[in-house]
Amino acid sequence: MGRQLVPLTLDNLADLPDRCRACVFWELDPVSAASAERAGHTALEKEAWISAVLLEWGSCGRVVYVDRAPVGYVLYAPPAYVPRSSTFPTSPVSADAVQLMTAWIVPAHQNQGIGRALVQGVAKDLLSRGFRAIEAFGDARWKEPACLLPAEYLEAAGFVVVRPHPTYPRMRLSLKSALSWRADVELALDRLLGATQPITVLRPS
Repeated sequence: MGRQLVPLTLDNLADLPDRCRACVFWELDPVSAASAERAGHTALEKEAWISAVLLEWGSCGRVVYVDRAPVGYVLYAPPAYVPRSSTFPTSPVSADAVQLMTAWIVPAHQNQGIGRALVQGVAKDLLSRGFRAIEAFGDARWKEPACLLPAEYLEAAGFVVVRPHPTYPRMRLSLKSALSWRADVELALDRLLGATQPITVLRPS
C-alpha cells in the first residue's frame, strides 16, 4: 500500500470530499458564509480562501493519498485567516499557535495510522515555521459529524484544555509532543479525524 502526504493546493482541492470542498464554516464570518450559501458560491469562496492563504502565509493543509486515491485531509491556519474563530467564547488562539480547523479520514482507512501521519505532517511544517503548538475549539457536547472537533477525542489524542467552557473549550497540543506520539493514541486520533466530516454546521453561542 503506497501512502503519500502532500500539501493542499488549488490543484488538489477537488480531492477533498464534496461537502468539505464547498464548506466555508471556518473560512468566512457567519454573515458572509450565509450570503455565500444563499448565492451558491461556497465552493468559489473556498477556492479564493485557499488561494489567499497560500499567497500570504503559505501551506495551510495536507492531503493523504493511498495508492493515489485521496483518503484524508487536514486544514489549519493562523486565526487571523479564520474569521469564525473570533466568534467563539474561548477565543483567541494563542499567539504561538496555529488553529486546527478541521480534518477527515475516509472511514475505510481509519485505524491505519493515517491520522497520526496527517497531524505529524502538520507538526513538522509548523515547527519549521517557528510555531510551538496547534490549538482547536473542541465541542464538549458533540453528537454527530460536524465542522467542530469532539473535545473528548481531542483530549484522547493529547490535547489539553487551556481555556475551559461547558460547550467550546479551547484545547492545545504541543507540536513537539505530536512528533513523539505513542502508538496507543493512534486509535483515538483516527477516531477524532473520522468524526469531523462536516454534515451539519454548529454555531457557537
